[in-house]
Amino acid sequence: MRIVLSNIGTYGDINPLIAIALELKRRGHTPVMALPNVYRPKIEPLGLEFHALRPDIDPTNTLLVEMIYDVKKGTETGLREFLFPVLRQTYDDLLDAATKPERADLLLLGELNYAGPIVAEVTGIPWASYVLAPFSFFSAFDPPVLPPFPKLARADKAPGMGRAMRRLARVVTRKWPEPVYELRRELGLPKGKNPIFDAKHSPNLVLALFSHVLGVPQKDWPEHTLITGFCFYDADVGNAALPEKLEKFLAAGEAPVVFTLGSAAVLAAGDFYEQSARAAKKLGVRAVLLIGSDERNRPKGELPDSICVAEYAPYSKLFGRVSLAVHQGGVGTTAQCLRAGRPMLIMPYSHDQPDNARRMRRMGVARVIQRSSYKPWRVARRVNAMLAEPEFELRARAVAEEVARENGVKTACDALEKLCARRTP
Repeated sequence: MRIVLSNIGTYGDINPLIAIALELKRRGHTPVMALPNVYRPKIEPLGLEFHALRPDIDPTNTLLVEMIYDVKKGTETGLREFLFPVLRQTYDDLLDAATKPERADLLLLGELNYAGPIVAEVTGIPWASYVLAPFSFFSAFDPPVLPPFPKLARADKAPGMGRAMRRLARVVTRKWPEPVYELRRELGLPKGKNPIFDAKHSPNLVLALFSHVLGVPQKDWPEHTLITGFCFYDADVGNAALPEKLEKFLAAGEAPVVFTLGSAAVLAAGDFYEQSARAAKKLGVRAVLLIGSDERNRPKGELPDSICVAEYAPYSKLFGRVSLAVHQGGVGTTAQCLRAGRPMLIMPYSHDQPDNARRMRRMGVARVIQRSSYKPWRVARRVNAMLAEPEFELRARAVAEEVARENGVKTACDALEKLCARRTP
């Protein structure tokens, strides 16, 4: 079975696809990764077939990342200035991947690949879609936090509020998908469903690649939706170890607090790490700062031996050895915290992050602090209160047991095999 797996996004969007592709390969299938070219060095060493997909992603373009993570206009900027201007090229690239050198048996498409459903329609290749967080379903019965309108979240249980929020979102975004409709007209296709809310979901199978602890099925979710559990992929190649310096630091004392911004927000860190270092000093705790490759994220001045700075560390190796994680609320980072049974202080940026943060708070495993409030004394006060309250860790460990009972990769691959078998004459 030849399966094309495709999306456009950050490592957090791509890593679950890699985990699924490696399992499909182990089962004897031929997974084909159609991704932005920046991921080629990550994919090809794994022995997976790779096809470049436009637009490519420039990991050094911090200005673009900052615009995309803007709480008011970030999503619109990402679509209108990054994805949609090259939508035709994305379509051409994915069409090649799906049909050359041979026709695919199945497509698995992420929600940012707006050309994907069109390729499936034109070629007749069956397809499945996937989402990474409940936010993507935009349910009226489990309404998400809208980043531009966070105050609406306080009234989400009011009668009819969920439907009102969904209508508001559709009104605000009504002009955004015009490039998708234009491409469909060019290809002689009818206008079709709304690409942002409806057309991105497959009518055959929608894989919700998150845990049941994060969200449960709602009656307005797409038909044929399956919650699989998280699909973890922990290292670029093999089981990467912690950097030697970090390993020695962890072994030398009590469990530290870790401060991290995942794989994308770290490119728009601002003064997060400077403020975090000051907060750690105020707390008097050992701390790890995962600053990424941008030297501008390195705190100024000399740091005490109680603070360790590293560019990167595999979360699966690190989080189980920390006392608490402070992060941006991306679903990948959140999933690793849940898996490790660690409490969290979440400072969300935009997109699904405010919604993920609220879910963690309601679950009793996290507290939330807004970016505008992220000051050393506030961070120190909240972290100190969480470390002093055993209930956070007890609840986090209980949730970790629930997450451990799920096998997202196996469940997803089983569903894809069943779909393909059902479609094969």
